Amino acid sequence: MLGHVLGIKELPEPERPRERCLSRGAGALSTTELLAILLRTGNKGTSAVDMAGSLLAKCGSLRGVSALEPKELAKTGGLGNARAAQVSAALELARRFTEEEVLLAETLSGAEEAYRFLKPRLRDLPHEVFAVIFLNQKHGVLAYRELFRGSIHASSVHPREVVKAVLKENAAAVILAHNHPSGHVSPSPDDLRLTEDLKALLAHLDVRVVDHLIVGGNGYFSFAREGLLNG
Repeated sequence: MLGHVLGIKELPEPERPRERCLSRGAGALSTTELLAILLRTGNKGTSAVDMAGSLLAKCGSLRGVSALEPKELAKTGGLGNARAAQVSAALELARRFTEEEVLLAETLSGAEEAYRFLKPRLRDLPHEVFAVIFLNQKHGVLAYRELFRGSIHASSVHPREVVKAVLKENAAAVILAHNHPSGHVSPSPDDLRLTEDLKALLAHLDVRVVDHLIVGGNGYFSFAREGLLNG
């Protein structure tokens, strides 16, 4: 029939995404094909490849897909709960892989490494999150914790909770971090005030604030790199 689009099962086996993945490796597949493997099946009249392509088109990119919560993803492109959970789980594994690379490193040295660690966690969130990377004396990563959600300013980030978390992790130093969903990474007066307050408070515990990173759409701002933690 003219205009008929072949479903995955109608394709010759060597051309099917799963078979190509097994024979040639995942790196040989397009993003759409990889996503189709996660979806496994399409809907009536729509193949998994078509559904994957439609999802990417609606979200703009794989990054756009990763920004959606599972329930939002389920409603987008007719995925449903099961397929949305599969895609969300795969994206979370990718984030944890990036995090694991840094956790296994001997030290976290410099703003760029800290940003690489934080980017998959904070960059695409639709709401603000305040987080802390806890470090040992050699600046090896002990833990990462998101402590507060919502508008980040001095009144919403409770210093007592930060101190409790530092003591719990037995940290010698910390990297503070939060995101700006607007994409702009310049610090606000509240950001500057909060950083100074936490730096002074943690100094009483002999815990050093190594940096405070603001993560935005395509970059970050480092307080340490800009000389705002001196003195």
